[in-house]
Amino acid sequence: MIILVDQDDVLNSYNEEFNKIWKAICPPEVYIPSSRQRNFNFTLDYPESFRPAMRDIYTAPGFVLNLPPIEKGIEAVKEMVSMGLTVYICTAPLLDYENCVLEKYQWVERHLGREYIGRLVLTRDKTLVQGDFLIDDNPEIRGSAQPRWEQIVFDQPHNQHSKVTKRMFDWNDWKKLIGV
Repeated sequence: MIILVDQDDVLNSYNEEFNKIWKAICPPEVYIPSSRQRNFNFTLDYPESFRPAMRDIYTAPGFVLNLPPIEKGIEAVKEMVSMGLTVYICTAPLLDYENCVLEKYQWVERHLGREYIGRLVLTRDKTLVQGDFLIDDNPEIRGSAQPRWEQIVFDQPHNQHSKVTKRMFDWNDWKKLIGV
């Protein structure tokens, strides 16, 4: 069985960390707490005039590298591998890739170990990656192919509106959802 696991907001706390920084500089009357964000791309919840300042945060050196892991995610991935499942971290890098790509690799090495670097798949089109399951916080993955995987949506405030067949509320649910 092949399990594809997204990195941002599935293994690490991308939006939560962004919001901590953003709240400190955003005008209070404009700030939207993560619990009220409605878009996977959280910048779309704000007026376009704020997007350059937001971009400066999530493209800054060290932002991706220093994202804290989501509770029990690292342990779950390691357990999957120890059970003989094939696991890939399938993540979409930013188009402003200068820090993002390198730091995604460094984050995996820091939290999972160097041996997991070979399990990292960077792609803007996850429909091209073969697997049995994709665990991802984006409820509307689109691409150029019909995916072979079944998606499990990792619960986040920005995907609450989505009607999905499988939702993972935390990493305690993974075995039940993939049927092992």
